Amino acid sequence: MGINQILEIAAGWAWGPPMLILLVGTHLYLTVRLRFIQRYLGHAIRISLHRGHEGEGDVSHFGALTTALAATVGTGNIVGVATAISLGGPGAVLWMWLTGVFGIATKYAEALLSVKYRIVTPDGTMAGGPMYVLERGMNSKPLATFFAAMTAIAAFGIGNMVQANAVTSLVCETFPAVPAAWFQWGLGLAMAGVTALVILGGIRSIARWCTLLVPLMAGLYVLGCVAILVMNRHALPGALATIFTGAFTGQAALGGFAGAGLKEAIRYGVARGLFSNESGMGSAPIVAAAAKTSTPVRQALVSATGTFWDTVVICALTGLVLVSSGHWQEGLGKAALTKAAFADLHVAGPIFLFIGMLTFVFSTILGWSYYGEKAVEYLFGRKAIGPYRYLWVLGVLVGSVVSLQSVWNFADVANALMAVPNLISLIALAPVLVAETRTHLWELKD
Repeated sequence: MGINQILEIAAGWAWGPPMLILLVGTHLYLTVRLRFIQRYLGHAIRISLHRGHEGEGDVSHFGALTTALAATVGTGNIVGVATAISLGGPGAVLWMWLTGVFGIATKYAEALLSVKYRIVTPDGTMAGGPMYVLERGMNSKPLATFFAAMTAIAAFGIGNMVQANAVTSLVCETFPAVPAAWFQWGLGLAMAGVTALVILGGIRSIARWCTLLVPLMAGLYVLGCVAILVMNRHALPGALATIFTGAFTGQAALGGFAGAGLKEAIRYGVARGLFSNESGMGSAPIVAAAAKTSTPVRQALVSATGTFWDTVVICALTGLVLVSSGHWQEGLGKAALTKAAFADLHVAGPIFLFIGMLTFVFSTILGWSYYGEKAVEYLFGRKAIGPYRYLWVLGVLVGSVVSLQSVWNFADVANALMAVPNLISLIALAPVLVAETRTHLWELKD
């Protein structure tokens, strides 16, 4: 048995039913303990758009939100949704959406704790995230070190090399007449160069670029989805009925498992939803800790909107586009299903898809660079940040030209393992979450 096969088995085990139950269970538990914090979503969105003085920190809360969204909104919002439909049927879309709704509570909770337990480094910048929550909130240095190590590993894989590889692979498929090596090296060098220009400036530079890039890329992609849905408006009622019916009875796509039923719809909908919004992974709160905010609750509310935009809006639109197109009944899977659905909007559709994939992937590279950087800083100190940034740029180039299935599987395992200590801290520190929320939100709003 080869190393890649071993890693595939390990990844399947790491993201098996126990992990999905732990994640969804945490979502539901925190939703109940925090008195359905989702009801403050409108208030949270208004705060996120505010531009006044926000308190101590390195970047604005909107900058922290867009940086987190940059890392979160990626291929999972496009190809990941197609994967869920092809393997679990149209009903998986509803389970993905519900996972996002309940995941808002977890995203709120992990951001709140990361801001509460953040520190000011000797050079005056903020440092926070689950590693500091585990160390300062739970007095568990071993768990904190484990989380930071898994984050650094996962970042180089899932947030760097495999993302760069996804871009070059898409371009090669889109323009098959041009030699693949030209695109791989040319685009790889271009992405590495732009990445260097952005990340060598630190979090303020990353946040500034993400503040410009994320609204633009999300807006263009949503516009493309809406245009396709308008074109398919006659099929929308049937698509919605199919999604809701399939969610509770099971209905397989022709290219999926034979006899796919309710179990597959739930499994793949929940799994893809969790992959997409990263609620509970512990990644997004690392940048939330750098935000300028007057209270942990205020930034937690802003961070929670990230899950709303990522899964409740973008993934839902993608799901509606794919199901209403009808191509899921043709046995198409994953990327092929997505391409076919967007190709229905002649000329413009493939352009929207290409731009969406390109910007989503590049923004993920920027956002995850900060996550990995702060994990390395926690493990080895500030002196390690400079070398890490140069290695990150090199990783973008390598990922563009090399097949990385083993790297993807290894990063997948590390991504699951970094979630475990984070979820432990969320459950153990639930009384802290309730106390902070009562003081800074419930007593003011209720």
